[in-house]
Amino acid sequence: MLRERGLRLTPQRQLILEAVHELGHSTPEQVHTYVRERVSGVNITTVYRTLELLEELGLVNHTHLSHGSPTYHAAGGHQHVHLVCRGCGQISEVAPSVMQPVTDRLMAEKGFRVDVGHVSLFGECADCKDQP
Repeated sequence: MLRERGLRLTPQRQLILEAVHELGHSTPEQVHTYVRERVSGVNITTVYRTLELLEELGLVNHTHLSHGSPTYHAAGGHQHVHLVCRGCGQISEVAPSVMQPVTDRLMAEKGFRVDVGHVSLFGECADCKDQP
């Protein structure tokens, strides 16, 4: 896909894409750590720029799972809604169908189409909600 757009598939780009696939949901900082464990000389700016490029190409997606950096995950898989535990930080996924009543209502009432892949719901996981 990069070559089709006249771009090179550099080792850094390949490694950053590999990191996103291996890590699942990861911030640019986590991707940077992964990459630096394998090769030196790749700075955080390169990671951010490459992630932006990969998202433009449709190879990765991002969402905001906290107040910090965006979280990236591989595109092309199934869309999902993120469930983020405020207690332990665990991230889990559910099918977008759980949002169907909300997305249908927003479309009917506001003509607004929800990008379910960017939806994050915050709360407490089963383990954390049972703790005193």
